[in-house]
Amino acid sequence: MLIIPTLDRSGAEKQLTLLAKGLPRDQFDVSVCCLTRGGPYSEELAAAGIPVTVIGKKLKIDPAAYYRTKKHIRAVQPDIVHTWLFAANSYGRKAARAAKVPHILCGERCVDPWKITHEHLIDRYLDRFTDKIVCNSSGIVDFYTRKGRRADKFVTIGNGIDLIDGPPTQSKEALWQDLKLPPHAKMMLTVGRLWPQKRMKDLIWATEILKRIRDDAYLVIVGDGPQRERLQRYTEQVTIHDRVRIVGARTDVPDLMKHATLFMLASGYEGQSNALMEAMATGLPVAVSDIPGNRDLVKHDENGYLVGLGQRTEYSRFANFLLEDEALRNRFAEAGRKTIAEQFSISQMIERHVRLYQSLR
Repeated sequence: MLIIPTLDRSGAEKQLTLLAKGLPRDQFDVSVCCLTRGGPYSEELAAAGIPVTVIGKKLKIDPAAYYRTKKHIRAVQPDIVHTWLFAANSYGRKAARAAKVPHILCGERCVDPWKITHEHLIDRYLDRFTDKIVCNSSGIVDFYTRKGRRADKFVTIGNGIDLIDGPPTQSKEALWQDLKLPPHAKMMLTVGRLWPQKRMKDLIWATEILKRIRDDAYLVIVGDGPQRERLQRYTEQVTIHDRVRIVGARTDVPDLMKHATLFMLASGYEGQSNALMEAMATGLPVAVSDIPGNRDLVKHDENGYLVGLGQRTEYSRFANFLLEDEALRNRFAEAGRKTIAEQFSISQMIERHVRLYQSLR
């Protein structure tokens, strides 16, 4: 049984869905439990014949949801419960323990600087009866071992993604018209939730610097979140609104990546960015923040550029290199796709989970 707060369209939810659908049915009888609500991936799982149960947790501290979770686990009687993300790690592991599940795993998918003392205490307490802690990058291991969690409990299994091939579904001309870009524009693309972690201001500032030396550099920001209006005002304050497009959440990100010139990511922390992996799988050259999660994917000047955290001038410098040099873009694109194919395929991600689950017998 895989337990997660929701099945919204986000990174952990996507990886759980890929895993649930890909686990071999002759070895595993898979079910999914959503602690709070379902989401878009519910239909995908149902179409694959995987039962999805929604507990309906409504409050941060919700004893009724805990008891419903425990009752559901007892009814299903799984051999393994694998929880994902803090709320599910907390409620799910405690309920699985009470239901006498033989093996309990938890999933840490991101560096979580928002956690305060009592949340780290909950983590460490529940780790006592957790077989393994599954994470997707070395940076997560480093972060949590510094918070007092046992290093020998961690197993690192990178996210999975397949290479993205095939032509775009819409023409560049149509997309440029939709985005209100001039014909000569070169798109610098970023994708992410609009909140402080993603440091979108760094990329806007870098675009302002590029504006002084180029007339073809345009930043397109895909995503939504609490900082959207603030970022829009910021583009106006630094007189860069003519070169930045904040376009909200979109369903045509694959087309955007296929028509973009480069991909940028300025995050202050990540687990392992699905957007970065998708860009590399598409063959889009990348310039991203030099943080642990990104370092697992990008080797500086081999398959992309790593930029010091908050170094806005460096983003503009490396972006200019990529905008100017087609041979460099092609080299990074080929190397990035090779990295994904050889180290981060969906089949590899599933097989590593299979081996982990089998080791618990």
